[in-house]
Amino acid sequence: MDVQRKLAILADAAKYDASCASSGTEKRDSRDGKGLGSTDGGMGICHSYAPDGRCISLLKILLTNACNYDCLYCVNRASSNVARARFTVDEVVQLTLDFYRRNYIEGLFLSSGIIRSADYTMEQVVSVARKLRAQNFRGYIHLKTIPDADDALIAEAGLYADRLSINIELSDPQSLSKLAPEKNGRAIRRSMGRLRLKLDEARDGRKATPQGRVAPRFAPAGQSTQMIIGADAATDQSILSTSANLYGSYNLKRVYYSAFSPIPDASRALPPQPPPLLREHRLYQADWLMRFYGFEAGEILDDSAMLALEMDPKLAWALRHRDRFPLDVNRASRDELLRVPGFGRRTVERILAARGQSALRVSDLAALHIPRNKALPFIVLSDHRPARQLLESATLAERFKPRAMQLGFGF
Repeated sequence: MDVQRKLAILADAAKYDASCASSGTEKRDSRDGKGLGSTDGGMGICHSYAPDGRCISLLKILLTNACNYDCLYCVNRASSNVARARFTVDEVVQLTLDFYRRNYIEGLFLSSGIIRSADYTMEQVVSVARKLRAQNFRGYIHLKTIPDADDALIAEAGLYADRLSINIELSDPQSLSKLAPEKNGRAIRRSMGRLRLKLDEARDGRKATPQGRVAPRFAPAGQSTQMIIGADAATDQSILSTSANLYGSYNLKRVYYSAFSPIPDASRALPPQPPPLLREHRLYQADWLMRFYGFEAGEILDDSAMLALEMDPKLAWALRHRDRFPLDVNRASRDELLRVPGFGRRTVERILAARGQSALRVSDLAALHIPRNKALPFIVLSDHRPARQLLESATLAERFKPRAMQLGFGF
C-alpha cells in the first residue's frame, strides 16, 4: 500500500479523537506569501490551539488503525470491518517533515491503535517524536500515550512532545468495563497521576539551582484527556463532576468532549442514535465556566442531571438564581461580574478599567462589546435599573431561547 493510501485511511481513522480539535479559523495559506502555516484543512490536517493561544495546523494521524482491543464504541476496534493500514516510523517522520517544509502544518498529532502490546506501540510512537527532534524539527508535537505502557516510555515521550494525553474515554468506570473490556479505568488514572508527578517535577526543576542546573524540558503544554459523550447513560452532571475531579487531581490543561458517533456494525450495547451535537457544545461551555469563571461543577446544574439545550449554562444558572440580580455594574466585584450573562472575561476587565474613570451607562455597553438584550435584565447602571417584575417574570427565559439556540460562546 502506498503512503498516500495509508494517509487517507489513517487520517480518516484519527478524526474521532477530539483532543486536538478546535473551533474554525479564517482560512490562510502560506502559499500567498503572507505567513507561515495553513489552516486550509487538507487530508490529515486539523486545527488546534498552542499553549500561547495561537491557532495552528497539525497533521493528525494514527500510526495504525489496527488494534488488539475491541472497544465497542470505536470504529477501529478489533472486530470492526474497516480497511486497515500501518505507517512505518520513517514514513510518519517523512510525511511530517514534507508537510512542515511546505508550510502546510506547524506540528503533529499522533495516536495509534494497540498492536502487539502497549509497550511496543508506545515505543513506535516515541520513536517518531525522537527521530523528528533529531532532525531539528521545531514544530508542535502532541502524542497520545498508552496507559499500560512502561513508565520509562512515558517519561521519554515527554522529552520530545509538547503535550501528552491519555484518554479516560468514559466518565463511568462501569460503562468503561462494559464497552471497553480491555481498558482499566484505575490504570488510566494511575497513568495520569504519574504523568502529573513528572510534569510537576519538571516545572519545579526548571528553576535553576545555585549550580545553574535545570531539569530537562518535559511536555511543557501539559496533559489533556477526552471523554466520549452519549455512548452510555452518563448524565451531564456526572460528566462535569468527573471533569472537575480530573482538573483538580491531575492538573489537566483540557478535557475534550466528543459526541458519540454511530459506527458500522455497531453493538446493541450502544445507543442507536448519537446525542445532539448541541449537548457537546453545552458541555464545553460548562467546562469553560469551571475553568475560567469560578463556577463549581455542582452549581452549574444545581439539582438537574442534564444541561439545558435551549440556552447556555451561564444564562440558565442566572435564571435559576435571580435573587443575586440585578447586579450594580459600577460596584460589583470581579467574581460577581463574571456571573452576569453576556459578560466575558475580557469584558469584565474592560468594565473594571472603565468604571475607574466614570460611572458606566447604557450607552457604554456597545463600546464594551456587551450584548444589551442579554445583560440588561440582570444589571444596574447609573441610568438603568430593570423592572422588578421583568426579573421575576416567568416568561423572562422565553425571550432568550431563539437567540440562545444559535451556536456561539455567548458568555
